[in-house]
Amino acid sequence: MLRYLPFLLIIALTIYAFIDCLNTPEDEVKHLPKVVWVIIILLFSIVGPVVWLFAGKQRSLAGGGFGTGGGRARRTRWVAPDDNPDFLRSLDRRDDEDPGKGDQNGKGGA
Repeated sequence: MLRYLPFLLIIALTIYAFIDCLNTPEDEVKHLPKVVWVIIILLFSIVGPVVWLFAGKQRSLAGGGFGTGGGRARRTRWVAPDDNPDFLRSLDRRDDEDPGKGDQNGKGGA
């Protein structure tokens, strides 16, 4: 079983580089057109994926999460509804518009 490990690693590296190349936007591909990179990755099973990973794509700096400005457009950070001030304001407005709706708790009368 261990003798198949190098072949499986080469196949996994090729599949990863192929999918990474296909998912990369055209404006982030360096040096060659995207189609040429796909052909290189598929034809040269060891060298192609390694060259793609090191030279074919613009990489952001390590630790580049939200708001670092690396590569793609800046993302906004997701905020839970109970911490989102806009959501809480909308709840206050809804309570002001219909104040008697939440007091009955679905029961008939006293």
